[in-house]
This record gives sequence, structure tokens and C-alpha cells, in this order.
Amino acid sequence: MSAESGLKTFRGNGGLWEGHRIEDVATPEAWSKNPARVLDFYNQRRIQVRTAQPNSAHKALVKLEDFYSVHIITQNVDDLHERAGSKKVLHLHGEILYARSTTNPEHVQHLGSRNISIGDTCPLGSQLRPHIVWFGEQVPFFDKAVSIVSEADVFICIGTSLQVFPASSLVQFTPQHTQQIVINPECQELKGMHGAEHLEMTACDGVPFLVKRLLEEMVDQDDS
Repeated sequence: MSAESGLKTFRGNGGLWEGHRIEDVATPEAWSKNPARVLDFYNQRRIQVRTAQPNSAHKALVKLEDFYSVHIITQNVDDLHERAGSKKVLHLHGEILYARSTTNPEHVQHLGSRNISIGDTCPLGSQLRPHIVWFGEQVPFFDKAVSIVSEADVFICIGTSLQVFPASSLVQFTPQHTQQIVINPECQELKGMHGAEHLEMTACDGVPFLVKRLLEEMVDQDDS
């Protein structure tokens, strides 16, 4: 979703993580072993997020809110959906512009223009860490995501490889009547959504195309 805003993707050719072992920067063990390296890694990602801008796909989803109750469940940790104007965004894997306490995960604070350094502490005196769900950690908002998709009439899957659990399982919780749509230029490789409509397009091409169609369908229903 955010690749066309200039943010590197987790998987794929030229992906952000190709030069970094997951074990070195995105696990609790990496944090315990070398917190300075982990902080530097996310500080660099945070700088990229701050300079990125919402793309046409982010902006198109906002238009759906005129006629639909839109809930965005994202694996991305940037704030581009919010900056585009989306009102209901659930970040499954955390938010890079926030920090949280290593003692009390309930203590979360927005970083503003700051990054995180060794010695930056929460009010309890413990080191701050990125507000990111690392590999091997629980996904705290997964149950909320399941509740949302279990009431969906339309489920749109954008750009994901459907390879990261448990987010990849969300489609299984949609009702039987739910219209499922995949937008991905390599969607023939996706698994678990064989009954879905597949749009082999990038997010910036596919999302505006689909949003226009959904809005036209809603207008046609109102006219009839």
C-alpha cells in the first residue's frame, strides 16, 4: 500500500529487509542483544515515513467513507492512511511514530519529530522501544481485527503477500456472503482467497479503479 509512496516493502525484490536479517532488527532477542542497532534501524525507517506522502490509493479509500463504513486494518506501521484522512485505522503491527515503555506496554507516547536513543525513558524510568510488534510477539489488536472483518460486506485485500501470520488468516473470518477482492500485481501467487475477484494491478492503479466502481454501484442503488 505504501510502496508507491517510496517506502520499502517487507517482502519482494529490493525490499527494505533484504539487507537486514529479521533476527538482528525485528525480534525481542535482537532488542536484548543490541538495542542500539535496533533503535538505529527504526530511527532510519521513521525518517523515511516522515518524508513520505499519501499516494492515490490512500486518498481513494477516504472517498469510500462518503457511502460506506470503512475500516482499514493494516500491517503497515506508517501513518499515511491517517494523513490521507481515513478515520478508522487499526495497526496490527504497531506504529513507527510512537514509542512505548519496556516495562509497561500500556504506556505509549507519540514521538513527534524525535527519534529514540539509548537513555530515553518512560515515566517509570525504563528504556523506550519502538511501538512495533516484533516477530515472536503477540499481535494485541488481532481479536479486534477479527471482530471487524466478521461483519464485513466487502473485504478488500491490497498489496499483501498473505505470508505473515496471523494477519494472513483474517480472510477466513469473513461471513459467507462477503465480497472478496484482491488488488495485487502478483495476486496469482496468493493463497487462501481462491473465490475472490483478483485485480492484477498496483495499489495506485487498482484502488482508485475499484473505489470508483464501488461508488458508482452505490449511486445506482440509490437511483433505483
